[in-house]
Parts: sequence; C-alpha cells; structure tokens
Amino acid sequence: MSFIVEEQLEEYAEGHTTAPDPLLAELAAETKATMAAPQMLTGPIEGRFLELLVAGSGATRVLEIGTFTGYSALSMAAALPADGRIDTLDIEPRHAEVAQRYFDRSPDGGKITLHLGPALETIDALEGEFDFVFIDADKENYDAYYEAVLPRLSERGLIAIDNTLWSGRVLDPPDETTRTIAALNDKLAEDERVVAVQLTVRDGVTLIRRR
Repeated sequence: MSFIVEEQLEEYAEGHTTAPDPLLAELAAETKATMAAPQMLTGPIEGRFLELLVAGSGATRVLEIGTFTGYSALSMAAALPADGRIDTLDIEPRHAEVAQRYFDRSPDGGKITLHLGPALETIDALEGEFDFVFIDADKENYDAYYEAVLPRLSERGLIAIDNTLWSGRVLDPPDETTRTIAALNDKLAEDERVVAVQLTVRDGVTLIRRR
C-alpha cells in the first residue's frame, strides 16, 4: 500500500502531529518488526485523527471492525471518558494476541473489549447503539459492515471507513478488491440516508453520518 499524499509531505505532517505515547510507539515498532503486513498499522497521523474524532463527537461507545495489533483501538480509547467502551473485532488470533497484550499494559485498556470471530456475527450479538464506528477490515465485506452498523448509529453517531482510496487505484480499478471499494464509494456518494465526505488522510478515510 502506498499513501495518497507524497511521501515527504506525509513525513512533514507526521512531524507536525502530536507524537504518540511510548506504549503506542513500542506497539508500532513491534508491528513493523513482526507482522507480515505492517502497512496495515494505523500509525500516528490517523491514530491522532481517530482520537480527535472520538473526543470531538463526545462518543462514549465505539465499535471497531478490524483490530489488527490494537493501535487504533488504543488511540480511540484515550479519548473516551472513564465509563466509555470500545468493542473491537478481529478474526486473526495472532493479531488479537498482540493487541490484548498492549491493552493489558495501557491505562486505557480496561475500556476495550476484544472479540475474536466473524465480525458480522459479533455485531449481531452486541446490543445497543454506537456513537462511533471505525471500519478497517476485509474490503470484500465493507458494504456488509456498513449496512450492519448504519441502523445502529446513535443520533449524532459517525462512521469512519478506512482505505477508501486504496492507493489511488479506485480511479481505474485493476482487480475485484479495488472494484468493491470503488463501488462502495459510489454508493456512499449517492446514499440519501447519509452525508459522507471522503478525505485524503493516509490511504483515504470516508466519514459518514445519518441524515
């Protein structure tokens, strides 16, 4: 995956973003050293972006679809009040093991519940509404995840979908995964149920609220 913004400008933006705390920096280093696809790491710019979205929206209940090694969940947990909570979902035991290890070390880790298993089944089993939803999992199911969580948003809830520009390949989709993302982008732009904005943060982030 290559980012949308030119590399030097991305580095400049990262240098002018509040640095991550030492635990997140350690998690990022371990992820890059040990994971087969370290580019899936949320990273310092998007991590702070998610933290600020959670803080600014006043969210107290967050759903994350796609935990990976836990960087984004910990970033969002830092913005939650003491009684806030995150349900984060993943299907890969290796990811879950690393994430839970860092959750256990974080002062915000008690706000996070990690669920291992198929995301759609877990979403169906969870009760109540969500104030903020972050979707960053298998792209083939993005539309299904969107449809599953949209009716579960609270009145002022937000959805953030990651990788919606897919290294720019959505302009001329070369494969089925890219065509799936491009189709969802087209759907969101025309969906009368929502208001959406697509941002060139990292690999593309689309923010959505219900009308």
